[in-house]
Amino acid sequence: MKQFISVHDVTDINALAAKALTYKANPLADKTLGAGKRMGLIFLNPSLRTRLSTQIAAENLGMQPIVFNVGSEGWTWEFEEEAIMSGNTVEHVKDAAPILGNYFDVLAIRTFPSLQNKQDDYSELFIRQFIKYAGVPVVSLESATLHPLQSLTDIITITESMRHTPLGDGGKPKIVLTWAPHIKPLPQCVANSFAQWVNAWGEADFVITHPEDYELDEQFTRGATITHHQQEALQGADFVYVKNWSTYTDYGRIYCNDPAWMLTQEKLKHTRNAKVMHCLPVRRNVELSDEVLDSTNSIVTRQASNRVWAAQAVLSEILRSNG
Repeated sequence: MKQFISVHDVTDINALAAKALTYKANPLADKTLGAGKRMGLIFLNPSLRTRLSTQIAAENLGMQPIVFNVGSEGWTWEFEEEAIMSGNTVEHVKDAAPILGNYFDVLAIRTFPSLQNKQDDYSELFIRQFIKYAGVPVVSLESATLHPLQSLTDIITITESMRHTPLGDGGKPKIVLTWAPHIKPLPQCVANSFAQWVNAWGEADFVITHPEDYELDEQFTRGATITHHQQEALQGADFVYVKNWSTYTDYGRIYCNDPAWMLTQEKLKHTRNAKVMHCLPVRRNVELSDEVLDSTNSIVTRQASNRVWAAQAVLSEILRSNG
């Protein structure tokens, strides 16, 4: 694995998930693999689980992780080529990234969409410029359109849960990604990425449900069944992934914020006692009710805890591939 930006960097999803679960059983199995290696974690927006889990994963492999918060600790970066830097930006990524590449053996970058300009966000300029100029492997800690470490974690958690969850007659789990209300527009990153990974995994009956006008980019959802009827989607579900996202076509807006879309215990009666997932942070009693989050159906804590093993599996593959 030369880099980790999307599911396209993974040759075998099941093998990577299995490696992660092996690390979960024995976290220090490869404690010297990254000895003498440094990883730079570069944050252009805040993080809790992504930051801490990746640091722990790196240390489990013997690496030294160093965190740099660009907004509060560094110069404002310019990413556009041939920019005339007479505005607020102080340093160009062409100058910063090669230096970071000399300081670190692996760079992990977290960016965020503006939700103002779809073309700019979906060009993934920020992370592409780091890949172009850093000269070392780059790991996405979330980009403008995707969150691959989260999605790998989700596959790991589903795989782990299926060991104890009897499936339907088809032998495949039914996984439902359902839109949820929120008080402000959120990116499509997690929903895009989850759809991309589940479709590439190919081992589930996958349904996406959302109100009208909340369609995601087809490049990520192609292969899923899409419906505007949540109750219909939930029928017979084994796993329900709850996530808000803003509109894609008329970019970054909230059209519908109907509280009736919040997942409740009553709605779960239509499922096969489904396990409920969310990437966190979650706004309780807006996106998900207390009764669901605090129930035995919820696996969000396990899901978040598995972030360590997802990151450790990815870093292990990168270290082995890049010497």
